[in-house]
Amino acid sequence: MGNSFNKPPPPVVLVPPLFDFPPLAARTRMLESSYDLLFGKLALKCLFEDHFEEAKNFRTRIMLKPLDDPTVDMVATVSGPLDKAEGVVGNALFRWQGDIDDPHTFVDLFVSNSEPVLRTRLCAFYPTYGFGSFVILPLLSKRRRALEDLFVMGLRHSSENLSVGATFNPFSTINKLPANAWLVSKIGRLTVGVQYEPQCETKDYTRFKNLRNWSCAIGYGVGSGSPLSPSFTFGLELAKSSQFIASFYQHVVVQRQRYCIFAGKKIAAALIYKIDANIHGSSGSSGMDLFLINFGTLLSDKH
Repeated sequence: MGNSFNKPPPPVVLVPPLFDFPPLAARTRMLESSYDLLFGKLALKCLFEDHFEEAKNFRTRIMLKPLDDPTVDMVATVSGPLDKAEGVVGNALFRWQGDIDDPHTFVDLFVSNSEPVLRTRLCAFYPTYGFGSFVILPLLSKRRRALEDLFVMGLRHSSENLSVGATFNPFSTINKLPANAWLVSKIGRLTVGVQYEPQCETKDYTRFKNLRNWSCAIGYGVGSGSPLSPSFTFGLELAKSSQFIASFYQHVVVQRQRYCIFAGKKIAAALIYKIDANIHGSSGSSGMDLFLINFGTLLSDKH
């Protein structure tokens, strides 16, 4: 009879993450080609764009999400040079998704003082059938180009081992052909893909034969997509038949037990260090004499 005080307290998160998982760069992945996200490209984007900034530049980001309705949020970003007021870019993104556990079906509204000024995006994905569609509709632009030429519609099919899709400009008077098309397949730990992305605006079908409009890649990956699990990714890409790209990404998780005081009691806690390392190299059309390497590493800890 009575209450027992010998049971250990339940585990709690003392330091919650800054942003909910998945990261911001992955919340709109259904709007983009799978070719541009796999082969370590999404990890590279999250590492460099979320945690690194160019010299003498700044970027501030704030995310607002009501506790009583987590399906709605707003992300505001201000970035620009430190030494002058000109060139400062401010934007806000209002987002609504139907289910908190399904970030791939959503509607958002983007407002900015740069290009585009006002834009809305709608995306719907049905995981049971693996089919999805999306629309990118610019409402206000500073360009003289007609808004009909900037209207983008996309269709895709995504499953565990296959992703195929294409984007179109259905109301464009210039481009009636697919603006982008991709095919990516995963076989075990090996991932292969090909993408068609034309570089010139012509009305004929000859650009399908131009090898500069095609890219292919192959990647090898080990591990899961969870941030608390280690992973390894290595990729090789021949972009537009003129640029050879090699990338390596390593995600390591180190856990150490420590003791801290919580509510007047000494309890055991786990200190988790996340280490992200990436090497990204590319060669120009002139050969290996032009070889650019980007290296980034991130060390973070969570209780």
